[in-house]
Amino acid sequence: MTEIIQKSEKKAKLGDMKSKTTTKKTIKSICVFCGSGNGQDPKFKTAARTLGHLFAEHEIELIYGGGDMGLMGTISAAVKEKGGKTTGIIPEFLLKYQNENYETTGLIVTKDMHTRKAKMYDLADAFIALPGGIGTLEELVETMTWAQLGTHQKPIALLNTSNFWQPFLSLIDHMKDESFIRPGLEVNFQVVDEPEQIINELMKRKNELINETL
Repeated sequence: MTEIIQKSEKKAKLGDMKSKTTTKKTIKSICVFCGSGNGQDPKFKTAARTLGHLFAEHEIELIYGGGDMGLMGTISAAVKEKGGKTTGIIPEFLLKYQNENYETTGLIVTKDMHTRKAKMYDLADAFIALPGGIGTLEELVETMTWAQLGTHQKPIALLNTSNFWQPFLSLIDHMKDESFIRPGLEVNFQVVDEPEQIINELMKRKNELINETL
């Protein structure tokens, strides 16, 4: 009888633990990959600004590339407009190509790109990719590869404003069709159309990952 009671109590405590885990705030910082240009569609900039405001409202720290141009500058400025926290990470050699954002709450200058990316990945609880160029794509794909190989279990989401990421999604499907992405090696990420939805989706995914490990 005692053993049964102890097992029941243990199960109840585990249930309480899971309940608390799913309700607490699991994401305190998000790394955003995005372009140092604005792109052709004005919706890209609008979405970046909206997302920045949402970061501040949810008290989520923005981890980003440290520049003040394009969508990178838009989202960081939007976070600060609402009193939020930003941490920019920029390699030293890029300072001569763009003005580093000295107004950022925290600015980290690294010796090279590899150190920059490692620092970004280390500081972030989750990742969002906005529209951008080769650099944005490279950062996104490396993050996805690390997740695929089990190096990290941090949620990844694409903000698919104006279907910007559709060609990339088609390429992922093509890789699956050709068996280069095989069962058991799926690339797990979320695709969200509106910035208002993306933080909640990342929170839900993070809680799922936590509960899977209990």
